[in-house]
Amino acid sequence: MDSTKLFVEIGKKRVFVGAIDWPGWCRSGRDEKLALQALIEYGPRYAQVLRNKEVGFEVPVEPPDFIVIERHDGNSTTDFGAPAIALDGDREPIDPIELKRLQAILLASWQTFDNALEQASGKELRKGPRGGGRDLNKIVDHVLEADRGYLSRLAWKHKRESEVEPFEELSQTRQAIVMAIEAAASGDLPEKGPRGGVIWPARYFIRRVAWHVLDHAWEIDDRIS
Repeated sequence: MDSTKLFVEIGKKRVFVGAIDWPGWCRSGRDEKLALQALIEYGPRYAQVLRNKEVGFEVPVEPPDFIVIERHDGNSTTDFGAPAIALDGDREPIDPIELKRLQAILLASWQTFDNALEQASGKELRKGPRGGGRDLNKIVDHVLEADRGYLSRLAWKHKRESEVEPFEELSQTRQAIVMAIEAAASGDLPEKGPRGGVIWPARYFIRRVAWHVLDHAWEIDDRIS
């Protein structure tokens, strides 16, 4: 496996370290050293996400061959608990081969979340610091709410249908995300939306969505183990 290219996002209270080319493989810590250690520890879990996808991911050998490509100052969102900064290379267009690879990773991330929901069905999630006190339905609602907000960051309009079960809405929202990514993959997006909101580059959008859904999939796994 070639050197894994990393980004580091440094907030006042939290630091994120993530793999630039592997959306969803991103962890945080109180400082860079702890964030990097968490990333390494989650390597095998991330490999499990992609185990049935032909995308060429391998768990880094010991010692891991990492190279930091970009460092950025974080913001309040970083400290709140989410990787918030788009990278310098994120506005590059995504060619069809790379788009297919990124979509496969995102689909695998969604499947991992669905598998976690299935495993947790009918079980009470352990309370505590890992994920707080949300129950399973509230986690699904939270992911849905986030995904709807993310879609607006690609200037994509997605109308929420009434009287739709949460899991059906989850499926519909994912379909909208796939269409939005395909429309945005060329990189030909404005920096601001019609109401002044910041538009995200497609690469950052994919990285953020994959990180969020895997973070909660792993939360569920941890709380039923």
